[in-house]
Amino acid sequence: MARWYTSDHHFGHRNIIGYCDRPFAGTDEMNAAMVERWNDLVGDDDEVWVIGDIALRDLQTMLVEHVARLRGRKILVPGNHDRCWAGRGKHDRSRGVYLELGGFERIVDAPKPARIGRKKVRISHFPYLLDESYDLKYLDHRPRDDGSWLLHGHIHEKWRQRGRQINVGVDAWDFRPAPEDTIAHLIAHGPTDWDPMPHQTTSSLRQD
Repeated sequence: MARWYTSDHHFGHRNIIGYCDRPFAGTDEMNAAMVERWNDLVGDDDEVWVIGDIALRDLQTMLVEHVARLRGRKILVPGNHDRCWAGRGKHDRSRGVYLELGGFERIVDAPKPARIGRKKVRISHFPYLLDESYDLKYLDHRPRDDGSWLLHGHIHEKWRQRGRQINVGVDAWDFRPAPEDTIAHLIAHGPTDWDPMPHQTTSSLRQD
């Protein structure tokens, strides 16, 4: 069994293509590419932690047509755009939808640190710090920096690694889940800064 981490797919969210300069012509192409790239890597017995913001817009349709097709045992750590996020009112009413229609094994609001390599690593949708050029919303939900490594999402294409923070969002990993062994390798090499991976377009994928 392998373990993977990912976040911020925003299935069905057309505007995210422009906001984050995603290399897709529309949501249909984006949704299909993210399912394909996930399933090319993840096995049915693998475990995948989705650290928030899986789908927007027509939630039930996105869960049934796309999220449910994603392979592996999926665990959701809700983000601010997920209707089951504890920061939203009446969030409990939506939890069953993610479990039943999206195929999530469970929803974890406050995950315990994961053991990755030789380190205990915190997991949160939100990073410790945000660049001044990015909005500073959700300050009450961001974890306090206690010196630990952190896996997070939320910031999309801003960075892949910033010090001890590793962004597992799809915009930083060419729309694929990040493998745990790669994350362990980054941690073993210590705090540093890495930009997002370059994106392959869907046309270049078809030519390979």
